[in-house]
Amino acid sequence: MPIATVNPASGETLRTFEPLTAEEIERRIATAHSTARIYRGTPFDERARLLNRAAELLEQDAPDIARTMTTEMGKPLAQARAEALKCAKSMRWYAANAEKLLADEHPSDADVKDSGGSYARVHYRPLGVVLAVMPWNFPLWQVVRFAAPALMAGNVGLLKHASNVPQTALYLEELFLRAGFPDGCFQTLLVGSGAIESILRDDRVAAATLTGSEPAGRSVAAIAGDEVKKTVLELGGSDPYVVMPSADIERAAKTAVTARVQNNGQSCIAAKRFIAHADVYDDFAARFTAGVRALTVGDPMEESTDVGPLSSEQGRTDLAELVDDAVAKGATVLCGGGRPAGLDRGWYFEPTVLADITEDMRIHHEETFGPVATLYRAADLDAAVKIANDTPFGLSSNVWTRDDAEVERFVSDLQAGGVFFNGMTASHPAFPFGGVKRSGYGRELSGHGIREFCNVTTVWHGAEPDQS
Repeated sequence: MPIATVNPASGETLRTFEPLTAEEIERRIATAHSTARIYRGTPFDERARLLNRAAELLEQDAPDIARTMTTEMGKPLAQARAEALKCAKSMRWYAANAEKLLADEHPSDADVKDSGGSYARVHYRPLGVVLAVMPWNFPLWQVVRFAAPALMAGNVGLLKHASNVPQTALYLEELFLRAGFPDGCFQTLLVGSGAIESILRDDRVAAATLTGSEPAGRSVAAIAGDEVKKTVLELGGSDPYVVMPSADIERAAKTAVTARVQNNGQSCIAAKRFIAHADVYDDFAARFTAGVRALTVGDPMEESTDVGPLSSEQGRTDLAELVDDAVAKGATVLCGGGRPAGLDRGWYFEPTVLADITEDMRIHHEETFGPVATLYRAADLDAAVKIANDTPFGLSSNVWTRDDAEVERFVSDLQAGGVFFNGMTASHPAFPFGGVKRSGYGRELSGHGIREFCNVTTVWHGAEPDQS
């Protein structure tokens, strides 16, 4: 795949970039390694000052970088601006909280004495150079949620971004340099996916984090495993959205629309499978379908647009094949199902709702990365849990209920890294983010995320001999 800005609203190639040469990659890794040895000793207050400055600059740049993101991957402009501001907010959160999150921990005096020591503590030290392999769908947020905690922990970053968002990738490097971070603290590598293996195998690269597809995650994990290097993987998701009889059906249906089509439906944590209890299925399905049908599809630069194009022609083809397979096997199209009328250029797909889904359909097992929702009718709570868990993924989940017993049942039994009640899944720097099963392993954000790329070090002092 060429490294290029291709406007998905028109299919027009706007800019192309030459990948870095082997010599330039070597220079950048060497710079990162050299910087890591110095930057690890930077005090927390100085790291926080630099990250707060980056947040300030990003807030100022938000209108312009939002247009760049929309141009490169097609998200509605208002959502792009919100993404930029969310990144700035998260930078400020880590600047304010990192020192506390990485404070030394002290075992109990009794345990220290039992170990034969006089003093012990657990200390967090940075690993060094971390390679980040990031996707195009949230081209700022996916990177910042790695970079902010990594930099505050004293690590340095090498970014291999998706090849269709090169201008956003270059902006990120420039942002951290403008903020005053030392040269080499955060560098963008404009390279193809074929260069990842040699970079990750380099002894100067300590660890890797990847957000992306399951095949990409398997590849990076295999290479890192062979090199015995730490990885964090956030892969696909096919999140359930369960609606029980006690729910506020009007709110549940309205929120469901946003939960499905946010970011043009191209979000790992977007709700994708909508499971309604039989007692409220018809009401929910009618309200939800009406809301999806009312969405405005069009130019993502227009403020009135709800859903823009998919990021690539291949992405649209893949989505259409999933829909066509489901329809051929008996799925009912409640709305949408194809290319919107009047949009002859660009990679658009109608917001779509499919019902009567069966297990022999690909869409039942595979992730739908676009504005397509599947509807399921659950006879009871047990059936709802079974359907929700009948997926190879386990990123997040949504449940609408006002029954406390049902809340506890879903918390206990849903196989996911998050359970969000009476609202849609959202990420926040204070809450750990990640999944189970084929959605990956490890956690981003919160204290769990900042400690993923730290050397958790036991510091122990022996007891002095009795001099009496």
